[in-house]
Amino acid sequence: QVQLVESGGGLVQPGGSLRLSCAASGSLYSTYTMAWYRQVPGKQRDLVAVIRNSGSTYYVNSVKGRFTISRDNAKKTVLLQMNSLKPEDTAVYYCNAERVGAVRYNYWGQGTQVTVSP
Repeated sequence: QVQLVESGGGLVQPGGSLRLSCAASGSLYSTYTMAWYRQVPGKQRDLVAVIRNSGSTYYVNSVKGRFTISRDNAKKTVLLQMNSLKPEDTAVYYCNAERVGAVRYNYWGQGTQVTVSP
């Protein structure tokens, strides 16, 4: 079982920066693939960035070069540094933990609102 708690959202002007943090509790955190998703009301939840337990990362095209995902297995945290924010980045951001093996484990945080507006 993994519990996830996001923080760091807020209101920022276009071009500004925010850093989201996801604190995890539970066992075997380092074996999970961690990811950030975002969701706008009325639309599906979309993947933003992934970091695997190996440290390899993946970003969707719309955030490449602007967002950076990182993890600290000792502190059981995953960060999303968001720079050069745009109004279209406005969404609720969710932290996700997944481990796939004989059994698939998948956990979500409660989400944190990011609003990019003048």
